[in-house]
Order: sequence, then C-alpha cells, then structure tokens
Amino acid sequence: MRLLPKTLLWRAFLLIAALMLLSVLAWFQIFTTYERDPRSRQLSQLIVSVVNLTRTALVAARPEVRTNLLRELAEREGIKIYPAEPDDTITPLPDRPFLHHVQELLRQELSPDTQLTLEHEGEPGLFVSFTIEDDLYWMALPRNRAERSFPIQWIGWGAAALALALIGAWLVVFRVTRPLKTLERAAAEIGHGKHPMPVAETGPEEIRTLARNFNQMNADLARLDEDRALILAGVSHDLRTPLTRMRMSIEMSVEDEITRQEITADIEEMDRSIGQFLDFARADSGEPVEEIDLAALLADLADFYRRHGSNVVIAPNSAATRLAARPKAIRRAVSNLINNALRHAGDTPPIELALTTQSGQVCIEVRDRGPGIPPAEAERLKLPFTRLQSARTGATGTGLGLAIVDRIARSHGGSLDLLPRAGGGLVACIKLPLAGK
Repeated sequence: MRLLPKTLLWRAFLLIAALMLLSVLAWFQIFTTYERDPRSRQLSQLIVSVVNLTRTALVAARPEVRTNLLRELAEREGIKIYPAEPDDTITPLPDRPFLHHVQELLRQELSPDTQLTLEHEGEPGLFVSFTIEDDLYWMALPRNRAERSFPIQWIGWGAAALALALIGAWLVVFRVTRPLKTLERAAAEIGHGKHPMPVAETGPEEIRTLARNFNQMNADLARLDEDRALILAGVSHDLRTPLTRMRMSIEMSVEDEITRQEITADIEEMDRSIGQFLDFARADSGEPVEEIDLAALLADLADFYRRHGSNVVIAPNSAATRLAARPKAIRRAVSNLINNALRHAGDTPPIELALTTQSGQVCIEVRDRGPGIPPAEAERLKLPFTRLQSARTGATGTGLGLAIVDRIARSHGGSLDLLPRAGGGLVACIKLPLAGK
C-alpha cells in the first residue's frame, strides 16, 4: 500500500505542509526556551516577596493577632503557613527545567537550603521552605502560580495562520503543476499518434521554456508526418504506374501460363507492399470519427473474404456493439489481422471473428489455429519491419501489418494484444474504449 500520493501537486503540497509544520514546532520550542528564564525569574521574585512580607508581618505582629493574620492570608490570598517537621514527606520536583530554575533562583535570594515542591504530606500546592528565627516553616501558595496560562485564542490564531499558509502553498504548487498537467495530456495525445493544439506558454520561465520546446517538437513531428506521407504517396504513384504497365505487358507477351502467373503474383505482392507502406504512413488520414456498428463491420468483412474463397466466420455469442471510431481505419486494422492469420495459419479450421466487452472496453478478436506467437515475442512483433525468425524464410510480407494495427488501436486510445489461444493458435485482440475518442 502506497502512503505517498502519486501526483506531483499533492507530493509537493505535503512536503511544504510538513516543512511549515516543523517550522511552527521549531519556533514554538524556541519561544518556550527563551520565555522560560523571564517567567521563572518573575515567579521566583513573587515567591521571595511573599515570603519576606509574610515573615516580616508574622515577626512584627503581636502574638494574639498572628492567628487572625494567618487566617486572613489563607482566605484572601490562598497563602498557608505550616511548621516543618523532621518526618515530613516531601515529593521531589518533577523533571521540568522551569521548576528547577525557580528553585535555584530562590536559593540565591532566600537561603541555600530553600526547598521547592508541588506536594507536601499528600496535599498539592506550591510549597516553599523558609525560616523564622531559626524555625523552619512551609509556605503553601496556590499551585496555579507555577502553571503557565495558555490563552485559548492563541490556538485559533495559530490554526488560522497555518491554514492560510497551507492555502497559499497549495496555490503556488497548483500554479506550477497545472502547466505540467497540460503538457502531460498533450504528450499522451502524441503517444496516441495525434498532434494536439499548442499548449499555452505561460507560468515561470522554466515552464514557459518547456512549453515552447514542446510546441516546437509537436510542430516538427507534424511536419515530419506530412512530409513522409507526401513522399510515400509520390513514391506509390511513381511505382504503381510502371507496375500496371508491366502487368499489361506480361499478359500480352509471356506465353507460358505458369511463368505469367508467377510474375503476376510477384507484381501483386509488390503492389500490396506499397499499399502497406502507405497505410503505415498515413495513420488515420484525417478520417472523421463516427458511430459504427462493429458487428455489422465484422459481418461485412467475413462476407468479403468468403466471396474471395477464404474461410472466415463470425464466432457465436459475439456482442453487438456500437462505437465512436474511424470506420476505414478499424476496417483496415481488422483486415490486416485476418490477412496475417490467413498467411501464417491458413483457413482450416476457419478464421473466427468475435466481439467481447469487459471493463468498459470492447475487444475485436481474430482467432486462428496456427502456430501462434511466443509470449516473449508479442511486443517485439508490433514494431515496424519485424517478423518471427521462423516466418522470414516462408511467408512473404513487409513486417508492417501488426505495426499498422497497433498504431490504429493506439490512435483510438486502445491497444493490440497478441494472446495464445486455448487449444493452440493465436487470438489477436484490438481493445478499444467504449466511450470512444
């Protein structure tokens, strides 16, 4: 289980928030440390003054009025005087630097033997020892004199300041990460074979430079694709015209039927290779997206191949699915998979076309009973001009068929999977999101 968030926005925000919280805690510790000495001196001076005044009052008062004086001190000021006994139970001071500092200051002002405790004979309070004419006494002051009062409004103001600082930090981080999010979406579109609109060149200097370079790269890629398509279209036109003349010349000049068929087959193979180069270069050719009936498209393809003598059937229980896509591109992709299956597996048993849906995706499956593809080779075969080692000496082709299908699938936000078929064979699956593009 990942504890850190995945996005840069929240990671940076949490880092800044943690640093600010640590800074607040550090300042609080600094304040506590530097405030301890003035507060301890103030409390010790108060205690010294009370002890001296009480001692003086008791010494100067007549014996018959001392009891009334002690009662007045207890009732009005909460100050009580107890005679010290040798067996008094004195609780040691807690481990608080503030109280120990107060005790040191009291010993400097009153006597080196002055003791300070928060509990005497089980009674809580602020107890200080002092002497009157060599007799030892305990003075009990209200314990709250030693406690620091912390105004509750400080918590509210501190929380408000921290909240405002965190909001400001979030706005700063959001302003930095928002252009990066835009760049991320644009890069994903390029990964799907598209050319997004230029991103806004705003924000900090580094972000503006990154956006400017990204826009330049996007424009260069678009121009490169246009040049490639133009060059291949010109090459196709220049090659197909002499190929047509060669085909006509062979039909009229070559008398041997077998030789004529072989040469014609070679010319047709060259023409198909040129067609594949064009398909790979033009991607979607600017074709608009429209809603298509995938079941009807597969049925039409199956009829087309059956009319040309290939055994291609629709698998039972195929889902009826409508999808927003580029119909010519999808038809070209499925045709490439069927041709690939016929070339490497044949049509006995028949090639099956199927539609399945799961997890918000539709899968166009082309199933065969051929030798299949090793799982380790599946991703490599999606690259242009790539073929299995065993297929290079037997089957013909340019090695662009699967690369064309993969490019079309990615341009629709989907993917191409090459999976082993139960019982032997291959399942080529074009996965497309049902939401469309």
